[in-house]
Amino acid sequence: MGYYMTHKEKAEQLLHQQYHCSQALFGAYAEELGLDLKTAFKISTCFGGGMRQGGTCGCITAGLLVLGLAMGFYDAQDKEREIYGNKKTAEFTRMFEERMQGDVFCRDILGKDISKPEDMAVIRKEGLILQKCPRALNIAIDILDELLEEYCGDMAKNSIDLQDIPENDEMENVLKSIGKLRRFRRNANHLVYSATKNVGFIQFDIRKFKIVNDLYGEKFGDEILDFIADRLGEICRADQFFINLRSDVFMVVTEYDKEDELEEFIRKLDAAICNYKNVKIQMSYGVYTVEDKEMELRQMEDRAAMARKAAKNSIVTNILFYKEQFKESLYNRKFIEENMQTAITERQFMMYLQPKYSIAKNEIIGAEALVRWKHPERGMIFPDQFIPIIEENGFIRKVDYYIWEEACRFIKKCEELSITTCPISVNVSRMHLGDDECIKVLSDLIRNTGIPKKLLELEITETVDDQQVSMKAFQLKEEGYTLLMDDFGSGYSSLNILLETPFDVIKLDKRFMENMMLSGKGRMILEQVVSMSEKLGLGLLAEGVETKEQVDLLQSIGCDQVQGYYYAKPMPQEEFFELLKKQNSTV
Repeated sequence: MGYYMTHKEKAEQLLHQQYHCSQALFGAYAEELGLDLKTAFKISTCFGGGMRQGGTCGCITAGLLVLGLAMGFYDAQDKEREIYGNKKTAEFTRMFEERMQGDVFCRDILGKDISKPEDMAVIRKEGLILQKCPRALNIAIDILDELLEEYCGDMAKNSIDLQDIPENDEMENVLKSIGKLRRFRRNANHLVYSATKNVGFIQFDIRKFKIVNDLYGEKFGDEILDFIADRLGEICRADQFFINLRSDVFMVVTEYDKEDELEEFIRKLDAAICNYKNVKIQMSYGVYTVEDKEMELRQMEDRAAMARKAAKNSIVTNILFYKEQFKESLYNRKFIEENMQTAITERQFMMYLQPKYSIAKNEIIGAEALVRWKHPERGMIFPDQFIPIIEENGFIRKVDYYIWEEACRFIKKCEELSITTCPISVNVSRMHLGDDECIKVLSDLIRNTGIPKKLLELEITETVDDQQVSMKAFQLKEEGYTLLMDDFGSGYSSLNILLETPFDVIKLDKRFMENMMLSGKGRMILEQVVSMSEKLGLGLLAEGVETKEQVDLLQSIGCDQVQGYYYAKPMPQEEFFELLKKQNSTV
């Protein structure tokens, strides 16, 4: 695409996904070096052995790998370049040691020896990797970016054209990315310190950009990004600096007298970029007005980003100015990411079960497995506080696998105690739709616990990405699982997905059902959905049932299966087990 996250952002994201520092650093540069992540991880792992013994920090080995590949030190016949390479690698090592104040060994950086099991337990428990390693990563990346930019200057002085050197195509991408960002930040810093007026940071992105890519294709998405960059070039004055930070996220830094001027600029920009080839583009704008010029530039950018994300979730306005309370979300994210692995290791994540009932029989016919997080100090952390974060950073995979295993164990426990059990449904996050690992994990769990597949049902949320849902659903169906479409009626293409995928049960979304009950026409639609499911041979379950009125209506139109607070809230598995025992004893 030609647009990149910064190397620090890529490395931080990989570190939070539990990759070690060598992999995180090398992976941050992989794309520009012409490597896919899997290959990059293999290479960095081969050269990161010292780190796993508590020796040399993996940031050093990965940094030298980046320099070697980017500058072409791998050509043994080029003695001049070999000498230059030796000089640069020695310079990198020296600068890293100086800026780390001599801490170049893992055991010194972490304060614990990673090769000792007892120390490794402490490292995991206290989340030391996420606390200590970012400093080393950021220092290594700063040095690499400086050396690579300097290398570009050396080549230019010697009249060497990067485009004339085929092996440096990857290097050109690296340098372009680094050069743009460094120029922007240099100009922004200068503006902050030299401005005679106020300075504002405006960060914006495209709402639901993924949907635009899905509907119109990535090439069209790239055209939109180029279009926005061109319009910015036309609108911004010479003293207004802008950059495409990554993907669809842009930043503008400008002077202003009154905040009204910033809003006027945003409205002018929005009018210029709100439509491309008759496709409406909606933006979210976050604004940070500089109060403390001594604050680091990155912190200013972070505050504009927090305001942008808040605007993204607002239904009132698409422009929000930074407020101090936005920091709470940043602190919460940091807490979640630093403690999520420990929550798995120490079994802080808990499986809660919400019963599903038959209205006619007034008895439990199943349950949905849900995740809760009981932290030893913070107490109960509810899903809306951590699920969006772990979905974004990819850790949802591990949490899903954890809950799937808990569900299988619960079913096995019921069987062993001769409790007539019922199907437990688990959520399959969209993160799993792109690979086959989840199928292997499910198969291993079924085999290891020996439970029937019919007792572990899979819920897949309706999504705009029909093709991926369809492919994964067919694979899972072939494996013999019962499939439930979660949140039916909440998305973009419910009926299309029903036609194209082998779901067994549809779960009516809570808001869909509530909206349908507001008018006579809505109730007719709801009745037709029930009728349609019967004709298609699909099971139907209504979620979020909270009132007697809802129960009566659903029963009158032929929907017998329900789930919601009217019958039972999500509860610890021990409580659900007691409900099952009680129901068994009365049958």
